[in-house]
Amino acid sequence: MAPAVPRSGDAIFANVERVNAELFTLTYGAIVRQLLTDLEEVEEVNKQLDQMGYNIGIRLIDEFLAKSNVTRCVDFRETAEVIAKVGFKMFLGVTASVSNWDTEGTCCSLILEDNPLVDFVELPDTCQGVDED
Repeated sequence: MAPAVPRSGDAIFANVERVNAELFTLTYGAIVRQLLTDLEEVEEVNKQLDQMGYNIGIRLIDEFLAKSNVTRCVDFRETAEVIAKVGFKMFLGVTASVSNWDTEGTCCSLILEDNPLVDFVELPDTCQGVDED
């Protein structure tokens, strides 16, 4: 029996149940705005957004593994590439690039050239330090 071949991000994206993209991005914008109102300090807003992103990421990876039929990755570099190319395509309809590897190969950045989450987020000049990624 041949090993399971991972479906492309496009194929999975087409078959995944999802909410309306505009509703999702509007909701994200509203959350950012509410955090700015409640917390007032950009550093604290960034901490909250980072924690929210981490928690959402954990849940998305679980769903990704359940629905994508990817085979086991051999190392962290391959894992990052699969998430960047297939995972992001599956959930957001975009791909990411992997860069900024540390010397040990244990830490990197996934860069979205076109981040759909910032479509409806406009920051006032006083909040320009809020992370948009």
